[in-house]
Amino acid sequence: MLVSFSIENFRSFSTEQTFSLVASGRLGGTHDSHTVAIPDSDQKVLKVGVLYGANGAGKSSLFKALKYMRTMVLRAGKTRGTLREPYRFSRVREEPSTFDLQFISSGSLYRYGFKVDDKYILEEWLIKVVGNKEVVIFERATDESGVVTIDPAGLRKEEKTYLLAKIGGPANQTFLATANATIKDSDLAGHVEKVLYWFKANLRMTEPDENIEPVGHMLAEDASFREFAGEFLKSSSTGVQSLGVEKTEITEQDLEKIIPKAILPKILRELGDSEDGVGIVQMADGQELLLERTDSNRFYKLSVHSTHRVEDQNYSQLPLREESDGTRRLLQLLPALHVARSKGATYVIDEIDRSMHPMLIWKFLETFLTACNEKESQIIVTTHESNLLDLELLRRDEIWFAEKDSALSTNLYSLSDFKVRKDLEVRKHYLQGRFGAVPFLGRLDGLIESSETKCH
Repeated sequence: MLVSFSIENFRSFSTEQTFSLVASGRLGGTHDSHTVAIPDSDQKVLKVGVLYGANGAGKSSLFKALKYMRTMVLRAGKTRGTLREPYRFSRVREEPSTFDLQFISSGSLYRYGFKVDDKYILEEWLIKVVGNKEVVIFERATDESGVVTIDPAGLRKEEKTYLLAKIGGPANQTFLATANATIKDSDLAGHVEKVLYWFKANLRMTEPDENIEPVGHMLAEDASFREFAGEFLKSSSTGVQSLGVEKTEITEQDLEKIIPKAILPKILRELGDSEDGVGIVQMADGQELLLERTDSNRFYKLSVHSTHRVEDQNYSQLPLREESDGTRRLLQLLPALHVARSKGATYVIDEIDRSMHPMLIWKFLETFLTACNEKESQIIVTTHESNLLDLELLRRDEIWFAEKDSALSTNLYSLSDFKVRKDLEVRKHYLQGRFGAVPFLGRLDGLIESSETKCH
């Protein structure tokens, strides 16, 4: 679970800003089921974080900062520089960017971060937090000539990561990325294994038009998810009665007609490198390609369809691509609810309200909180949807705002920073501008009047 995330000098963030999901001690007794104990601590972490803000306020910059950090943890290969995106509206862009993340993995609280400029990872650290103590696992520094030095203070000498730390690694690549690329998963151990596992398997990030998981593959392979997804869509008044998926084998020649020849060899190479020999390619029309490595590669097209009941009591099928944007968006998000019922994961979803009805978003979050009641699952979303500003649904410390200052730099703050009554209609006061983070519309009337004058 994500506990806190600090960013400095990245995209719209100039000075250091922190997004924290540590539960406020002042709100004890308020939605206590929304919290999970932080290991070796008397504090708790929240299961939900909802970030509001006007267009361009920096909500997606927070999402992109976390995604950049995840990429730098898992990315390895021959690339130039670090691909960072510094704040561009002052000379701070010439300074390093800093990322610092606290999260829970396998029952331990870790703090991981790095400092980066355009060329190098200047500093990197991994720390295990035990109460008020910080136990250093490793610290890394890169000098001006690009020489990497790593102090493996908390790595055991028998671990392969200890030996790798003594070697160092590329100056523009994190040590975790070097370990991930160099050491097999089966040979990873200790703290580095736990941290890499969290970034690879537990942190699941979804952009506005992405699936959380390959839905077609889940529908084909998991009967319980197929039943759950169909029932959820049915109860959500989408008109869908059930879902089905067709798995059709295709030839390599058919595959070449679907996937551009320029990228097909790369996909097949990655298939050969995968441990389970299975790869999924998601297509723009909602279909998926399932690639399986056997003695001879086999290829399948997965086509999802929905079943609708018509007036004469008969049923009619529609391909998923012909469903409404809202229905397809809801189906894209449903794996989060299904997985939350069985195991823990942290979902970060940018623009959850894209194409979805306000009541469906409200119901989605309520269902998530119910589904993960006894699991360490977590969901963090950016949104404009003000119906979620409901203290019957969320705690005050689960509601966050992003707002730019006069220097065009994003500031983050929580509703819990304000003194509000428990019965306050938060949505109304937010739209009136009490908490900030709303568009400034004061000059629009004058603009319209000026336009009308010119028309006459």
